[in-house]
Amino acid sequence: MNRFLTLLLLVAVSAVCQVSVAQSRGAEYKKQAQNFLNNKEYVKARYYFLQAYNSFARDKDVPNAVECGAKVSSLYHRENYYKEAFDALRGAEALLTAAESETGTPQPGMHYTIGRERLQMYMKLKNAPKAKEQLSRLEQLAKSIGSDSIANDALYAQANYYYTFGMPQQGDSALDKLIGKYKAVKDYGKVSDCYKTLIDIAIKGNNAKLTSRTYGKLMAWNDSVRALTAADELAALQTKYDESLATIEAKDSTISGKQYIIVALCVLAAILAAALVLGSIVLMRYIVMNRRQKHTIEVANEHNRLKNKFIKNISAQLRPTVNTLDPSLPAVKALNRFLDNVQELSELESTLGEGYDTEECNAQTFCQEVMERIEGHTRPDVSLAVDAAKVNVKLSREPLEQVLLHLLSNAAIHTPEGGRILLEFKKRGAKVHQFIVTDNGPGVPEEISENLFRPFAEIRDLTQGDGLGLPICSLKVTKMHGTITLDPDYKRGARFIIEIRS
Repeated sequence: MNRFLTLLLLVAVSAVCQVSVAQSRGAEYKKQAQNFLNNKEYVKARYYFLQAYNSFARDKDVPNAVECGAKVSSLYHRENYYKEAFDALRGAEALLTAAESETGTPQPGMHYTIGRERLQMYMKLKNAPKAKEQLSRLEQLAKSIGSDSIANDALYAQANYYYTFGMPQQGDSALDKLIGKYKAVKDYGKVSDCYKTLIDIAIKGNNAKLTSRTYGKLMAWNDSVRALTAADELAALQTKYDESLATIEAKDSTISGKQYIIVALCVLAAILAAALVLGSIVLMRYIVMNRRQKHTIEVANEHNRLKNKFIKNISAQLRPTVNTLDPSLPAVKALNRFLDNVQELSELESTLGEGYDTEECNAQTFCQEVMERIEGHTRPDVSLAVDAAKVNVKLSREPLEQVLLHLLSNAAIHTPEGGRILLEFKKRGAKVHQFIVTDNGPGVPEEISENLFRPFAEIRDLTQGDGLGLPICSLKVTKMHGTITLDPDYKRGARFIIEIRS
């Protein structure tokens, strides 16, 4: 009997230790993810938030899991990976619903966190009906929660929604409700914070119209608050002045004493009048400066719009001039490649919502055929290997082949003599499979990995490459309903992972 009790005790202690280790692992992932997010290393932050979410989900730590799931979704749709972003929220909501069913206790606060992230995505996608539906749900959740901070956040969300979809009057109404609470108690700092918070929301959502409108309101408020503050100070001084007069009249003091007090108050009133005159001068100066700044912002926005239009049409504009140059010159060849890449990049961006056609093919045969195309383009004694099963999968063959050839060609350039290049195919589920390109070259420097898939992130010598190859590959993979990432944990060279959902 004693042995049986001892065995039960050991099993219980082991289970507790395993739960403790799992929880600490989730907390460590979350801490690492937050550090990467603070350093603007968004791909790494997303990876570790996802690991934290999975760990917390396994341990049924629902609050932390929902928080990390919302972070994962935010980082996905920041890079326009909307499908993955919505999947992350659906997973978090399913976990939350299961926990509510098990405990019988509703958790509107966590539903609000998930709904708030969905609303941001629908507004970014300009899906007004879905955004309105989500906004109504958030308002109901905010009422059931009964928290001032949540109620204020819901008003921020209303203002952002109405400004985003061209309803400025309703947006002003929502914002006025929010700032009206603070105006009533003369907490002018909170009013300024409301405008600044809405500006931050507009900037994160790339809503230039809302940013400009709110910035103008903030400037107008800053101008008016000085006058309000001066009026309050004047009223306070007037009150003191009246109280002083009442005190003088109530006391049986000498005439000379009353005269001294009156003179002092007159001097104070004169000083206050002078201060108000000076304040009016300063206020007018601020108004003039703010108008100039508003004009400067409008000019900058217009120049930015024209710049984007020029980049989109740069290939067509420069092609006739380039065709007059000697095509055999290296610089002209580089410029032609650059113009071709700019045109392809523009076409991919404009058709990003249109997927590629797919066809069924053998994964092993496909990988071997792609690898054969780089034979003879590597340094001496570089081994080429393929690790793929003989399974049939549906692929967008031509664009996927172009992406893999680009990655393999880069690997051939950077892999030293005697090195190794590996192309792998792995199934990660019924409808998810990966293509992985690995080399043992020098790897990708950490300082440039963050902008690896972003076009025009740095000024380059075009004869050394224009840096548009990987951004083009990223857009092609996106059209294939997939993602392409650089493995941050691989340190013996470079490893690129393409994950495609069929």
